[in-house]
Amino acid sequence: MPIKKLVKWNDWVAFVILSLTWGTSFILIKKSLVAFDSVQVASLRILIATIAFTPIVVFNLKKIEWKKWYNYLLVGLAGGGIPPFLFSLAQTRVSSSLAGALNALTPIFTLLLGVFLFHIKITFKKLFGVILGLSGAFVIVYYNNISFEGGFFYSSLILLATVFYAFNVNLVKKIFNNHDTVILTAASFIFFGYFSIILLLRSDFIHVVRTNPDAWMSLSAVTVLSLFSTVMATVLFFKLAQKSNALFASSVSFAIPLVALFWGFIDGEKLSIVHFFSLILILAGVYMTRENKKQNS
Repeated sequence: MPIKKLVKWNDWVAFVILSLTWGTSFILIKKSLVAFDSVQVASLRILIATIAFTPIVVFNLKKIEWKKWYNYLLVGLAGGGIPPFLFSLAQTRVSSSLAGALNALTPIFTLLLGVFLFHIKITFKKLFGVILGLSGAFVIVYYNNISFEGGFFYSSLILLATVFYAFNVNLVKKIFNNHDTVILTAASFIFFGYFSIILLLRSDFIHVVRTNPDAWMSLSAVTVLSLFSTVMATVLFFKLAQKSNALFASSVSFAIPLVALFWGFIDGEKLSIVHFFSLILILAGVYMTRENKKQNS
């Protein structure tokens, strides 16, 4: 039988960095939304990341397989193009801590998409974990729906974003397993990133920057969000997905909600026992869907 890839110490270092970086992204989105609307926040996040990646593309033009542009575009949209819009819109009505909790479903959707699209085998234990995690999501989404009008819709946007993330994890592992992660990430953004300029120009972005006293604070927040949570973290994530396995890489979502809860608490967000109960169910489900650590020879 083939030997499974061992998770090394540097993989765990990347895991911790990703957890802290992505766990902080939800509070940064919240601060970005103080002055800008959801489309502006997402567009700025994508545009800043694309600008940062452009020099990498220019210096590695010959290393990019341009004939596979559709694969780069698909990876880019699933991992960094569509989710920013979903999260920004959701967090106009959903707290940063709740967004972080629901984001923990990424490993579960990674497993489900792996089963249906890439024929990954699933055990009874993992299946039970999926049911457990989705049950936790149902409880928290239902509670959020009865707490305020439209809660189900906005919470569901986060669930949809995790589905895109899960698809991205499997796609990178399946198609780009032996590619340079920095070049892959840069190329995936370059195919769509600059189109976000159109969205910004069609909005009142310039007027907001000139007149809103919180504009520069929000712009700083979205810049940090883009450079660290999008650029740096995406490269690390792709690298982790290639070196270990898709489920281990996506299991970074196990720690993200804890960081998100911490920042939410610091920022004065109120959490009920329902949120903690749901999070326990989700994380228990995530734990059960993780691959067996025993190595086969």
